Amino acid sequence: MKKVILCFAAFTLSLSLAACGSNDAEKSSTESRETQQVSKDAEQKTEQKEATKEKTADKSDVKDDKELVDVTLDRAVDGDTIKVKFNGNVDTVRYLLVDTPESKKPDFCVQPYGEDASKRNKELVSDGKLQMEFDKGDHRDKYGRLLAYVYVDGKSVQETLLKEGLARVEYVYEPNTKYIDQFKKDEQEAKTEKLSIWSKNGYVTDRGFNGCVKEKTTAVKKATTSKPTATQPTTPKASSETSTTTENDASSSATSTGETETFKNCTELRKKYPNGVPSSHPAYQSKMDRDHDNYVCER
Repeated sequence: MKKVILCFAAFTLSLSLAACGSNDAEKSSTESRETQQVSKDAEQKTEQKEATKEKTADKSDVKDDKELVDVTLDRAVDGDTIKVKFNGNVDTVRYLLVDTPESKKPDFCVQPYGEDASKRNKELVSDGKLQMEFDKGDHRDKYGRLLAYVYVDGKSVQETLLKEGLARVEYVYEPNTKYIDQFKKDEQEAKTEKLSIWSKNGYVTDRGFNGCVKEKTTAVKKATTSKPTATQPTTPKASSETSTTTENDASSSATSTGETETFKNCTELRKKYPNGVPSSHPAYQSKMDRDHDNYVCER
C-alpha cells in the first residue's frame, strides 16, 4: 500500500514539474516574442526618424543651394532690367524668366502698367542688400547683358513682380529654368486675383502686351493752341506785345516737346547733360545706346 501511495505521489510530482516547465517555456517564448516586437518597433521608429531627417535635409538643400553674388545697384532701368556694379564694372542685368510691359524701349510706345512695373522694381532694388544668382546656362544674352535671378535681403524680386501682377512668365530657355514652376504658381496667383496686367482682358498675350498709354503731349498741345486774346488788355499795343509773347512761348513749348537735340557724340552731349539722358529725352539717340538700356552717355 505504501508503495502505491509513493508511486502516486511521484507521478503527481512529475506532472506538476512538467506543467511548470511548460509554463516557463511558454512564458519565455512570449517574452522573447515581445522583446523581438519591441526591437522591431524601435528599428522602425529609428528608420522613420532617419527618413524624416533626410527629407528635411533635402528641403534644406533646395532652399540653401543658392549661390548668391553680392552686387551694388547703379540704377534701375525699367521693370525687368537694372544696372549693377559687378566685378569692377557696371553691367546691365536682365531678369530671368519674366517680362514686364515696356516703359522706355526706343521707337516703342509706353504700355499700360509699364511705368508701374518700372517704379515698383526701382523701389524693390533700392531698399536692401542686393544679390543675384546665375542659372546653369549662359550668364549673358546676345546683347551682353547678365541673365540672373535678383534678390533683395534674400527675397526674390522676380517673384514679387509676378505676385503683384506687374510681370508675366516669359523667355523660358533651357537650362535657365530653375524656378519656372514656382514662377508659374506666382503668375497664376496674380491671374486668379486679376491684378494689374491681368485686370484687362486680352492685354497679356503669348507675344507680349497689347496697347499703348495715350501720349501725355496731347494735353500740352491743347494748352499751347488756346486762344491768347481772351485775357489780353484792350489797348492795341499791349495786345500786340502779348500776342507775340504767347506765340514765342508756344514755339518754345513745341520745340521742347516735338523737336530733337542732336550731338555728334557723348562728349558733346555731356557738356550740356553731364549724366546722360534717357530714351524719353529729346537728345536721346539710339545709335549711342550701345548697351541697349534706353539711356545714353551715362557715366
